[in-house]
Amino acid sequence: MRYRALLLAAASLTAFTATAHAQTAAPAADEATVEQIVVTGTRVARSRLDTVSPVDIVDNKALTRQGTPELAQALANLAPSIDFPRPAVTDGTDSVRPATLRGLSPDQTLVLLNGHRAHTSALVNINGSIGRGSAPFDLNTIPTAALQSVEILREGAAAQYGSDAIAGVINLRLREARSGGGATATYGVYNTNIETTRNTSGRHANDGPTYSASLWQGFALPNDGFLTVTGEYSYRNPTNRSDLDPRVTPNKVTGIYGDPQVETKTVYANFGLPVNDSWKLYGLAGYQNRKGQSAAFPRLADNANNYVSVYPNGYIPKITTDIDDYNAEFGAKGDIAGFTVDASVNYGSNKVKYGTINSINASLGPSSPTSFKDGSMQYGQTVAAIDVNRPLELFHFAKPSTLAFGVEYRDETYKIKAGETASWVNGGNGKGAGAQGFPGFRPTNAVDVSRHSTSLYADLDNQVTDKFDVDLAVRYEDYSDFGSTTIGKIAARYDLTDSFAIRGAYSSGFRAPALQQQYFTTTSINIIGGAAVDVGTFPATSATAAALGAKPLEPEKSKNYSFGAVYHKGPFELTVDAYQIDINNRIVLSENIQGSATGTPTQQAIYSLLQPFGVTTARFFINGVETKTKGVDIVGRYRLDADEAGRFDLTLAANFNDTKVDKVPTTSTLSSLPVPPSLFARVNVATYEQGTPDKKFVASGEWTNGPWGATLKGAFYGSVLIPNSNQALDYRSGDHTVWDLEARYTFLKKVTWAVGANNLFDEYPNRAPAAVNTTGVVGFPGFSPFGFNGRFLYTRLSYSW
Repeated sequence: MRYRALLLAAASLTAFTATAHAQTAAPAADEATVEQIVVTGTRVARSRLDTVSPVDIVDNKALTRQGTPELAQALANLAPSIDFPRPAVTDGTDSVRPATLRGLSPDQTLVLLNGHRAHTSALVNINGSIGRGSAPFDLNTIPTAALQSVEILREGAAAQYGSDAIAGVINLRLREARSGGGATATYGVYNTNIETTRNTSGRHANDGPTYSASLWQGFALPNDGFLTVTGEYSYRNPTNRSDLDPRVTPNKVTGIYGDPQVETKTVYANFGLPVNDSWKLYGLAGYQNRKGQSAAFPRLADNANNYVSVYPNGYIPKITTDIDDYNAEFGAKGDIAGFTVDASVNYGSNKVKYGTINSINASLGPSSPTSFKDGSMQYGQTVAAIDVNRPLELFHFAKPSTLAFGVEYRDETYKIKAGETASWVNGGNGKGAGAQGFPGFRPTNAVDVSRHSTSLYADLDNQVTDKFDVDLAVRYEDYSDFGSTTIGKIAARYDLTDSFAIRGAYSSGFRAPALQQQYFTTTSINIIGGAAVDVGTFPATSATAAALGAKPLEPEKSKNYSFGAVYHKGPFELTVDAYQIDINNRIVLSENIQGSATGTPTQQAIYSLLQPFGVTTARFFINGVETKTKGVDIVGRYRLDADEAGRFDLTLAANFNDTKVDKVPTTSTLSSLPVPPSLFARVNVATYEQGTPDKKFVASGEWTNGPWGATLKGAFYGSVLIPNSNQALDYRSGDHTVWDLEARYTFLKKVTWAVGANNLFDEYPNRAPAAVNTTGVVGFPGFSPFGFNGRFLYTRLSYSW
């Protein structure tokens, strides 16, 4: 608490001192937005092609010239190193879908908002999706209309930014406009032919109509300051790509498998205000509400947990999510005695409220409610930081070195609140207890925990000669729950000619166990042998998990190696970067450890361990997985001015990626059993190794000629594996290429009309085989890196002023 009070006070005092000492000064020039200038991964702003580390820049035009309102989807369409699968029938993950960078866990990429650490989602992914066990940042909480650009640092940067930056960093930069504005309205719908394993003749669908509208406006503040306000609304109707259900005669579609219904309302404000020649204030505020509704597996009329008097034709439980996401920041930046000081305080919060509708608590009999409030999860984060830098004359280097150092205090909170009694209670009649589809959190699942951490860092950028640049960084972090760690980084670049340079880096990194992973708990009741038993996910520090040998979670540790080259001459540029990322002590969600009083000797031993807690099956988060990821990123770009034919901007980018699991976790307790159960079984190992594409290519062409414009983009996705508990039933999504096309025309100089098609040729991943889809629900693999919804047609009308 002492450190928290001191740092919060210092950051706030520094910020407000700038206002108190402000004097009348001549207005400063507007800060020009230069797309090619990079501020991520370096303490010295550089041209994108002059950086020591590989950075991709995606501007607002590239993000918005697509048919999707989702930021994560837009980035995945453009960046080969980003994967954004669209899982379905995975509870809350349907509405909070995680993205991955370089095939690593979603929470191993740090997300920044205007250069400062952003908060993660309260949701932890516990079902069979990519990113199982992670609690990452939700990219879709930030509207694309509010963004000026996105910088993707493809290199470990924990020594510079702290925990989570193992795979890299994504910096979301909000608009900085003091005038002008724009309004955009988009409508789109899927127009597709669905051919599934049991229905090869196919069916046609026009579904998932999506509406979105955005509005942004820049306002002038004194001294050439700015205030930019953005509002965005979107509504997406659900899609359904289920197969026919073989359990009913005649076979028909009984499930819902596709995009959930989602309504999103977002508002953001970003400001900068110079107060004198040396100091300026800055800040942001943002809020999003997202309401989602997704489907669970169907319960047919004869299901054991159905009452025909309530649902004579069976039912499909619907899981609802009501998400509130907040961001707020205030800071000041200026000069003190030759040092540039940046002091800031930011707060972020994400709350997910769960509900279940069209459901029943079968254990309560036919008088059970059919809708439930299932409880909520909430994560909060407060960060206070002071960052300082100044030039230093060292060793007669070609240019002054830049020394940067700083301190950061972070306070985190995590809460789980119980649902209403009917959502989780066991009525005692031998049927399924709790809301069907998503049982509510029990009072025993409720948690209210917090932790804090303090970090110190130093970064020295040395321009040794005109051609040789070396960057050194070191960081120390101390957490209240597991102790401290020290990490470092060295990166260098050498310009062999004006056109050709080589670069490389080595760094150590870490990721602190998330509070969500440390304390998430949920319990449901299964009827086994006619008796009601608890089955659940338990914190590693709980008595239940400890009985199986679980220990408090520790940080993940990484070593990152990279080597690359940059070539640019005239309108052509090419970057090639190879990397290796070794991660030890990765945190994963264990398999279900199941006991039985009458099973095998191992099951009986587990039953004895768990019996004192009234539980027969348990899982928990555990350290111990070791992986090695190797890959290459290639990005080529060529710009051509063809006079009367117009201007062309051509890009070809590729990512090759390979991950191997070298070690899986164990506990001494379970290892001593006759046949030790696996804590991280083949399915999860295969998901780590082959669940994301081993190669992805993106080719795009942008053409403009007066009022006309067009974008053509093709993305090739390597096949991914969909593993099953029975290895003989494993199948693959297949290699596929998806083409997107958009045409635009601007009239009256300010109004632009666009029409386009995502997945122009209606490409689908390989169908889910009948043997792994016995209910007919899962028509296509949820691991598919380009989804499974088919062709999407859209039109967009924009007006700028």
